[in-house]
Amino acid sequence: MYGKSAGAHIVRRIIVMVAGLWIMAMGVSFSIIAGLGTSPISSLPYTLSLLTPLTVGSATILVNALMVLLQVIILRRRFHPVQLLQVVVSSVFGILIDFVSSFIGILAPSGYVSSWLYCLLGIVLVGTGVSLEVLSSTVPLAAEGLSLAISQVSGRRFGTIKVSVDLSLVVLSLALSAPLLHSLGGVREGTLAAALLVGTVARILNRALRPVRERFFSLQ
Repeated sequence: MYGKSAGAHIVRRIIVMVAGLWIMAMGVSFSIIAGLGTSPISSLPYTLSLLTPLTVGSATILVNALMVLLQVIILRRRFHPVQLLQVVVSSVFGILIDFVSSFIGILAPSGYVSSWLYCLLGIVLVGTGVSLEVLSSTVPLAAEGLSLAISQVSGRRFGTIKVSVDLSLVVLSLALSAPLLHSLGGVREGTLAAALLVGTVARILNRALRPVRERFFSLQ
C-alpha cells in the first residue's frame, strides 16, 4: 500500500512540474510576441538567439546549463548530484518554448494596448508556472535552483534573491545587445514589469496553494 501511495505521490509531482513548465513556456512565448521586452527569464536566451543561429529554446537550454554550473561553484560539496537533473528539466523547458512559440507566434498584437495585455498575460503565466514548479517540490529550473543556492549560502529570502537573479539576466542581456546589436534587444518596459511582478505573482499563488500542497503533496 505504501509503495503504491508513494508511486502515485511521485506521479502527481511530475504532472504538476510538467504543467508548470508548459504554462511557463506559454508565458515566455507571450512575452516575446508582445514586443515590449521579453520576461527576465528569457531575456538573455532571446538576446543570444538574435546574435547566433540558436533558437530561444536552444539558448534557454545553454543558459540554464551554465546556471547549474554556477550552482556547483557556489555550493561546492553541498551541491547534490541529483540537482544535475535541472539540466534535463531545463532542456524540456527549452523544447516547450520552441514548440509553444511555433503556434502562439501567429497571435501578433494589434497595438500598444494589446501588447500590454499580452505582456501582462505572460507575466501571470510565468509566475503561475514558477508557483506550480515550487508546488511540485521536484527539480527546479536552473534559475530557481541558482536562486535557492544563493539563498542557502547568503541566508537571504528566496523571493528577494529570485528578483536579483532575474535582474542580473536582464543586465547581461543589455551588456550583450547594446554593443553587438546597437539596440536594447529584448529589453523594454515589459521586461521591467516582469522582473518586478513575476515573483509577486508566484508568492501570492504559493500562499493560496499551501492547503493543496499539504493535502495532496505530503506523504502521511
